[in-house]
Amino acid sequence: MTTNLTPPLNILYQDEWLVAVDKPPGHLVHPADNPQEGDQVTMKILRDQLGKLVYNVHRLDRPTTGVLLFGIDNVVAKHLHRALERHEIKKTYLAISQGTPEQDQWQCHEPIQKDPDQPIREAHTSFRVLKKSTIQKTHLTLIEATPHTGRFHQIRRHLLHAGLPITGDYRYSGIEKSNHLGEILGTGSRMLLQARAIAFDHPITGDPIHIQAPPDPQFTRCFPHYFKS
Repeated sequence: MTTNLTPPLNILYQDEWLVAVDKPPGHLVHPADNPQEGDQVTMKILRDQLGKLVYNVHRLDRPTTGVLLFGIDNVVAKHLHRALERHEIKKTYLAISQGTPEQDQWQCHEPIQKDPDQPIREAHTSFRVLKKSTIQKTHLTLIEATPHTGRFHQIRRHLLHAGLPITGDYRYSGIEKSNHLGEILGTGSRMLLQARAIAFDHPITGDPIHIQAPPDPQFTRCFPHYFKS
């Protein structure tokens, strides 16, 4: 069982083969290669919460919140991982970006290279504007992103390529700007990217599965009318 110091995870879906949780910001998906004191690891917390082993199907960046899927059965987890590689699993994200897009929908095919010594790989993301807002002369846009490939920091880098860096993305937006916006918006050091939903065919039953995370409170803070509608 989880200790009093570690709040239980919000379980969004569970059956005998699979479990999905709403990953909090700052949590690692699985233990780091070089673990640090104070690391919060979703896999370990969920294992203790359920009292059984779990197997990650995919990953989310440490600052990203939202739907995170695990297998309770290792064979099922491997099946879903292969389905993910075949692009048979649809993932939908929400991002709050700085700036105003020139169009309400667009595609990005900018290739991505993870490291200088690694190959450049094709990448594809679809974007759709959901809402625009201006807070203290700062233009913000709520964007739905659908990645069709799974490259390193793909959504973050594709939005940066479009001139729309994600609010609070210290790596790609910069420390000074991120600190300034966090103070204006009251979001602190949070990066405003959420894995909003995941959809796939259940590997055992064949039933269509759609799992959605509740609105991230920081997204609601920035776009209250959208999430209350």
